[in-house]
Amino acid sequence: MIDFPLQAAECMSYQKEYNASIQNPVKFWADKAKALSWYKSPQTILSQDENGADRWFADARLNTSYLALDYHVEQGRGNKTALIYDSPVSASKERYSYQELRDQVALFAQVLANQHVGKGDTVVIYMPMIPQALIAMLAVARLGAIHSVVFGGFAANELAVRIDDAKPKVLITASCGIEVSKIIAYKPMVDAAISQAKHSVENIICVQREQGPAKLDGEFELDYHEQMAFVERSGQKADPVEIQGSDPLYILYTSGTTGKPKGVVRDNASHAVALKYSMSAVYDISQDDVFWAASDVGWVVGHSYIVYAPLIHGCTTILYEGKPVRTPDSGAFWRVVEEYGVTALFAAPTAFRAIRKEDPEAKELAKYDLSSLRTIFMAGERLDPPTYEWTHKHTKKPVIDHWWQTETGWAICANCLGLEAMSVKPGSATVPVPGFNIQILNSMGESLGANVQGSIAIKRPLPPGCLPTIWGDFERFKQSYLSEYPGFYTSGDGGYIDEDGYLFIMGRTDDVINVAGHRLSTGEMEEVIASHDAVAECAVIGIHDPLKGQVPIGLALLKDGVDITEERLQDELVAMVRHSIGAVACLKRTMIVSRLPKTRSGKILRKLLRQIADDEVLNIPSTIDDPQSVDEIRSVIKHNGLLKTKVNEAV
Repeated sequence: MIDFPLQAAECMSYQKEYNASIQNPVKFWADKAKALSWYKSPQTILSQDENGADRWFADARLNTSYLALDYHVEQGRGNKTALIYDSPVSASKERYSYQELRDQVALFAQVLANQHVGKGDTVVIYMPMIPQALIAMLAVARLGAIHSVVFGGFAANELAVRIDDAKPKVLITASCGIEVSKIIAYKPMVDAAISQAKHSVENIICVQREQGPAKLDGEFELDYHEQMAFVERSGQKADPVEIQGSDPLYILYTSGTTGKPKGVVRDNASHAVALKYSMSAVYDISQDDVFWAASDVGWVVGHSYIVYAPLIHGCTTILYEGKPVRTPDSGAFWRVVEEYGVTALFAAPTAFRAIRKEDPEAKELAKYDLSSLRTIFMAGERLDPPTYEWTHKHTKKPVIDHWWQTETGWAICANCLGLEAMSVKPGSATVPVPGFNIQILNSMGESLGANVQGSIAIKRPLPPGCLPTIWGDFERFKQSYLSEYPGFYTSGDGGYIDEDGYLFIMGRTDDVINVAGHRLSTGEMEEVIASHDAVAECAVIGIHDPLKGQVPIGLALLKDGVDITEERLQDELVAMVRHSIGAVACLKRTMIVSRLPKTRSGKILRKLLRQIADDEVLNIPSTIDDPQSVDEIRSVIKHNGLLKTKVNEAV
């Protein structure tokens, strides 16, 4: 373990900063806003809109694309590398300086302007991990328009739903994506979505890729490269449009409990202030550093930490079109770190579990020089201690867990290295980030003491960067996040704060099961199972039991090369859980599976697992990585006698 010398209670630099943010948030964030170059500095720091939602810096004037690009060119840093594109799946590598990227963005913004895209218009971006995706986002922002990035490869009906909700003037896509060695044609999915959607998109702009070109309708569907060449010949380039601080920068859809996705809205000014602050306070990054968020621009991590935060901060960012394994092997991440001198690596724990599964002894890692790497950050799901320990042991780097959500846009809880590094406690995301007033509440909304589990809530006002509403549906925002505990934002996660002020996320509140009246966290059981030497990854779910209400079952994925019978593994895991948690846990069944159903961002679909086991109608989310994994899991559960009748599916 990297044993930073201080516990949370002793970290006076952090504590002073945090206290200032909670005691006088207006003064605190007014000071942080001074780090940006405004067209007009904010005069009203915090206000409420017509719905009563909190809005930061609403009267400021700015342009996010200008902050990310033009500002650095004006400061004499135009030749500094802004973007590194590395694509093992297409054997492509490119570099863009700040000036080169600014020029490409200005050209494409002009392409969009020629299609009558302007301030307040929406644009859907349905793209793979190529530079043109990032260029498109920044070009939309340059015009004061609003982008909605839809993860490339989503099914046509899911794209159609988002088109109807966002009502874009233009849709930007690519001819294909590349998934390891498989070509995924995007254009047929776009065509199907356009035909299904009620809203009419005026134009499609398509980036043709040589791996899978698409047929375009010349009048309605435009070739990206041809349009770029046209505006370049004409000498046209779009300048940044001055917009108001409360104007939306983007809409990003996240899953909703009703089945209809929720369009998280991000304001321009609030977003820029929060992300600029986070790069120094949370990640301890300077303009000389290379920051790599190994995510996708279709997810919130890609928005915040591939595109906007690194570029607003002025460092170098990496856009990686590949996987942690199989592109070409489990040394893929470490090759990128060595080749580009990566300072900080940010990825989901599932990426490191995949690496650990294929290379448990870290033989591939040993081939690379990681001397440039200062820190590994993980988020997106709970970081289990075995993954933390394996990663730290073999990289010999600090491994920093932090917790945040699509809705917040940046970390709620972290070890804020730019303020004061604290001791790492495996299983904890450390302490609340300045601005986030976190409290643990019981069902009555009462604040709980140390080491008592409850619902994690954030007292309003939420700090800058967080969503102020759901696109076109403030009532849904209020009902989803603000109604359960008046005066608080409900995170949907459960956990506790220990005596040192460290926050432990134990999973979604619906991942707490009730066994004979005892409320137990499946996350605690997963910790125990994941610590077994044979287990690479696991999930614990609660299933219906007529006697006890619910009982847990475990699903385990083995490390490559491990030879153990299911009976022996089950006996050992049951004993381990009984020893660590007690007989009250009632874990008596564990099964070996070949894979677990996950979203494309790597999150295990535990709710879907419960539906399978409880013989419920399946709500298979559009974000699932491989729908065939559902049938595999169902077969395993049925073989173990836990599936009573045929499951009816509703997709």
